[in-house]
Amino acid sequence: MIGIRKMPRPYLVASGAVAALLSVPAAHAQDERDARDNEEIVVTATKRATTIQDVPFSINAQTELDIERANAGTVEDLSRNVAGLAIQNLGPGQSQVSVRGVSAGQVARDQPGVKEQVGVYLDESVISLSLFTPDLDLYDLNRVETLRGPQGTLFGSGSVGGTLRYITNQPNTREVEGRVEANINLVDGDDLGGHLKGAVNVPISEKAAVRAVGYYTRYAGFINARREGGGIDEDVNDGERYGGRLSLLLQPTEELSITPRVVYQKITTNGFNRQEVYNLYANPYTTTRPQISLGEREQYLLLREGFEDEILLADMTVQLSRGPVDVTAVTSYTDRRIRVSRDASALTGSVSVDLGFPAVGGVLLPSNLVDRTKLSQFTQELRFASNDTASPFQWLVGLFYSNTDRAYTQRLPTPGYDAATDATLGAGTSAAVANGFGPDSPYNADIPYSLQQMAAFGEMSYDITDRFTATVGGRYYAFNEKRTFTSGGLFTNLDDNTDKTKSEGFSPRALLSFEASDAVTFNAQVSKGFRLGGVNDPLNLPLCGPTDASVFGNRPRYDDESLWNYEGGVKAISGPFRLGAALFYTDIKNLQVTADAGSCSSRVVFNVPKAHTKGVELEVEATPVKGLELSVSGSYVEAEFDATIALPSGAVIEGIRDGNRLPSVPKFQMSASASYTFPVGAGSEAYLAASFQHVGSRFTQPGDQENNPRTFVHGLPFGGAPASAATTVDLELPAYQLVGLSAGIDFTSDLGVSLYVNNLLDENALLSFDRERGGRARLGFATNQPRTIGMTVRKRF
Repeated sequence: MIGIRKMPRPYLVASGAVAALLSVPAAHAQDERDARDNEEIVVTATKRATTIQDVPFSINAQTELDIERANAGTVEDLSRNVAGLAIQNLGPGQSQVSVRGVSAGQVARDQPGVKEQVGVYLDESVISLSLFTPDLDLYDLNRVETLRGPQGTLFGSGSVGGTLRYITNQPNTREVEGRVEANINLVDGDDLGGHLKGAVNVPISEKAAVRAVGYYTRYAGFINARREGGGIDEDVNDGERYGGRLSLLLQPTEELSITPRVVYQKITTNGFNRQEVYNLYANPYTTTRPQISLGEREQYLLLREGFEDEILLADMTVQLSRGPVDVTAVTSYTDRRIRVSRDASALTGSVSVDLGFPAVGGVLLPSNLVDRTKLSQFTQELRFASNDTASPFQWLVGLFYSNTDRAYTQRLPTPGYDAATDATLGAGTSAAVANGFGPDSPYNADIPYSLQQMAAFGEMSYDITDRFTATVGGRYYAFNEKRTFTSGGLFTNLDDNTDKTKSEGFSPRALLSFEASDAVTFNAQVSKGFRLGGVNDPLNLPLCGPTDASVFGNRPRYDDESLWNYEGGVKAISGPFRLGAALFYTDIKNLQVTADAGSCSSRVVFNVPKAHTKGVELEVEATPVKGLELSVSGSYVEAEFDATIALPSGAVIEGIRDGNRLPSVPKFQMSASASYTFPVGAGSEAYLAASFQHVGSRFTQPGDQENNPRTFVHGLPFGGAPASAATTVDLELPAYQLVGLSAGIDFTSDLGVSLYVNNLLDENALLSFDRERGGRARLGFATNQPRTIGMTVRKRF
């Protein structure tokens, strides 16, 4: 790529700075603003340092100041100021990311073989995992880069829609520096949360330094759970996050640097951000049980629920300059443990009703569905790059290897279930179908995966003229996957099988960049992305109705997903005005779409032969007068199927119909913000700020747009409810708006204090729809955090 250029004004896509929801100390905030006035942000989106203006495709970069002032604690917070980036929040550590409308819908926790569509990296180390995108703390980050469009050439599988990169502050030998930050917040007027964070950099010598970061966050709860007998537990989805990073820089010579690092984080929550519409045990149809209509931010539980996510990452980056060549080696090892514990009483009870088990013995027993994921991943990347910025020819080549073992297990402990069901089915029946698993658990599964990937990649660019640059690149990849499926219990097929799948391919891209002037750059790109295929899990046939078994059965595998992306964009600067815009079209082949298998309590991935997305994204910043900063960002995306999957009878399967929208994608989303900074005394300054976000309507799954609003016939004569009992739900997730306000003072003593209100209007946004057993057990929506009032204090030293 072409070298770093100094600019008269910066091109900054990041609009979090003007959202200004939190303060930073005055001296450092002013330093960063001054830097922004003199040169552009340097990013590494092309795996070499270059300015954001010189990156020949659409990219957003939010700096440390942007993150702090946007009150961003999660990737969902960051997405509000990034055009084309959509986050489906299913709770801490369970977000799903999509870029530019490339989405296959909600991926459930019990689909461990499905791969992600957006790659997520912590510096050079890949950390993305389908569904369980790590909810890393954003403290002491240098920036967050959002690379739009497929990044298969340099970043490989899992970046079919784009790539998200957390770039941390690195150890440095220049100075001792540190910071602390404390926050307290009140959520929904009745539960307190907050955090305490700190970072320190200590030079050990002229050739070594260490940087340490530590943090603790308490999540306030906002969901209430009704209990058997009429009690209510408040704020059941509260929790905590704690962890830290320790990095060591060793620089024995000017040409060599070695940076080993350890990252640890653990998240624990006591429930989920789900509000229910229907529950087998709590609904308005029962006559022998109390009739209950569940309200906003309410659910019904027999058992407590919970989520744990513990991640340990150890990596090392070695950089060596030898003459005209830079060598980079990145080694990483990730150990991650995830535990999802859900109250499955309604699920198990609904199966018991269907199978005719005794209502008291088999239906009302508390049942706990426990999913565990154990991930071990080793990756190694080695790359070589030219470093002569005066040369018109630049190149980069590399090799990549990864070995991933993902062990997934499910258990359904239901104390007393064997005795209750054996009384109906005959003594010893439960033991006979245990298949080696323990008692009183009608469903058990062990599903270990083993995945190896190898790739070779390269990219080269040539300055045809001083202002016109062409870039071409490609990636060859090969992978092998092995999956074993063993199940046991009354609800299973007693499976014991092993499947293998493999794939190889080539992913190219070509880019053109033209500098019309020092202030305006035009870009064009053609690129291919890919997403690895996999193996479907067998249906739970004992739970299936005959129609669902026929429709969703006999679909053992799904193929690689690929797409071609075509885009053109412009980046422009004119005094205090900055603009970034892009038009894009993606042609998708074999889109992997997840469909609920109705009564089977299973999910199946289908390959849709053709689909597309197309749209426009725009990000604008302006400083019309000194101290006043304004920004607007937004995107309009058309994301649709271009093929239909149907049965021989002509019935369309799960809404996969030509012309239907892709799931989880808003057509239109935008954000706007304004802040005004003014002096208050010698060297101190204050600010006032406001922000607004709009997210358009969406569908959780493709089938939700068929026959909507949807009537779910529960069909379970339990608690005196008639077999015809039904609930009608509008499955189009409505558009929502979020408003934020803040005010703060930055003192000359490197001390900052701010007050803020997030979700000022207390919007109850519906983020996704959850159905158990096709509506026989539970219906509900994931929802957002209500109005939050907080105060933050920061101190640097």
